[in-house]
Amino acid sequence: MKKLGYPQISTFLGTALFLLVSSAAMPAQNQQAGQPSDQKQDAGKKKPSDKQVLKELATPYKKWLSEDVSYIITDAERKAFLQLQTNEELEQFIEQFWQRRNPDPDSVDNTVKEEHYRRIAYANEHFSSGVQGWRTDRGRIYIMYGKPDSLESHTQGENYERPLDQGGGETKTYAFEDWTYHYIDGIGENVELEFVDPSGTGEFHLTSDPSEKDALLYVPGAGLTLAEQEGLSDKSARFLNSDGTHLAPSATGGRSAALDEFNRLELSAKIWQPPTVKFKDLEAVVSSRIVRDQLKFDYRFDFMRVAGDTVLVPITLQIPNNQMSFQSKDGVHTATLNLFARVSSLSGRTVQTFEDTIRRDFPDSLLQASLRSSSIYQKAVPLRPGLYRLDVVIKDTTSNNVGVMNTRLAVPPFDDDKLQASTLILADEISAVASKDIGVGMFVIGSTKVRPKLDQSFTPSQPMGIYFQLYNLKIDETTHKNNATIDFEIFQGNQSIKHVVQTSEQLHQSGEQLTVQESVPLQNLPPGKYRIDIKATDALANQTVSRTSEFTVTPAAAQNTAAQAAPPR
Repeated sequence: MKKLGYPQISTFLGTALFLLVSSAAMPAQNQQAGQPSDQKQDAGKKKPSDKQVLKELATPYKKWLSEDVSYIITDAERKAFLQLQTNEELEQFIEQFWQRRNPDPDSVDNTVKEEHYRRIAYANEHFSSGVQGWRTDRGRIYIMYGKPDSLESHTQGENYERPLDQGGGETKTYAFEDWTYHYIDGIGENVELEFVDPSGTGEFHLTSDPSEKDALLYVPGAGLTLAEQEGLSDKSARFLNSDGTHLAPSATGGRSAALDEFNRLELSAKIWQPPTVKFKDLEAVVSSRIVRDQLKFDYRFDFMRVAGDTVLVPITLQIPNNQMSFQSKDGVHTATLNLFARVSSLSGRTVQTFEDTIRRDFPDSLLQASLRSSSIYQKAVPLRPGLYRLDVVIKDTTSNNVGVMNTRLAVPPFDDDKLQASTLILADEISAVASKDIGVGMFVIGSTKVRPKLDQSFTPSQPMGIYFQLYNLKIDETTHKNNATIDFEIFQGNQSIKHVVQTSEQLHQSGEQLTVQESVPLQNLPPGKYRIDIKATDALANQTVSRTSEFTVTPAAAQNTAAQAAPPR
């Protein structure tokens, strides 16, 4: 399969998610057999408004949205945030929100985030005036755009000589400040902003009317312009303007571009918009519950020690076939999915990526039966112990529907000085592989193919596979063998149904590592929910480790729901 470079990956991820945030609610065109309709499922359900959702948010997340980032979050991001439903999703969103703005994604430090909170602290310290500084106009502009390149500050009652294009002449002013930014992305060069405090309370507000700072504006005969002093104009004419200002006519016959009515309106509209996001590599990860629900799939990951501080992490995905859109040609129905996944550190550094194309083909005679089953995919990734983020995107190339999974991936350490165990896998297939396939391909762990049953449901005629590994068994110095006991017990509720004990000698494994792979017959178990408890004991080290898992025995008629492996093509 052709591998994509990083820019292509970003493009795929961005196209798959970000563009669909605004269109996810639209019905898919040319819906094929087995493709569910989200509109039908959602019919009659009244969705809560954004205001209601915000009200119900837990306090820390409400504060983050309404205070911390209220000036810099985009409308699309805000809408996506309000679609999320769990604290884990909200935390992941916040992490990626800052990562999108990080100028150095490989760094553990995010200078943009640090600068943002520094600006909030500065605004609160310098711009407070009966309200917190971050809530004032100066605070907001400072938080959004930082320190101006130049600043002129004037106190109340100062004598002020008007520019000629504002009529000239001297007057007295309220306290005001002129801020100039050499360049603001999305607005332009030499952006001039004026803040005025007409109330004398210290709360300066942004104005687009330069005459608002004139303290003598409403005093007859005072603060006259040059033309008014010479009797060529009357001060009352200033109040007849239709451009929203009380400016006098220019003494030179022309105005600067900054005073143009349309330029002032455009600046007023643009200046309050959230700053442009410069670093969009992870833009696609800003996703909502709407996007996730377009193409549903299940997932799980397991942990196997490899060597040293490396852990093998098989990541398994299961996609119901009725979520796919099939196209028919020559009696064969084909569905194709593009898959992209990324493992990243919590600082945003990409650790692993993988991508594949999943294709499913069914003849006419098997299509309807296939829609009741699922396709399963697995990729084993070596990782060091630690906390990661896993992002998976699956896109149906026929319907363009997208499924997204963002989750926390905690890879455990396997200490060398005590008994340890891998995760416990309940599988619908455990079988030996040919010597040429050892360690190669999906579901292969060493010399064994282990295909997890993600829903952990089995029919009575379908044996349940059990697979896990033990590490760090102590070796007897005399016999050069371990002395381990594996205790299996199946419960229904609190009642023990089946109990089996095996030894490492019976399993013919005498080293420091032991692999348990068993097939448990279920024909004597009536349909219902069960639990299997496994306790491994190292008699030489006097240490134990336990694993437990729930499973379900379903009626025999449910056998056609078994998952099918979906090899990439």
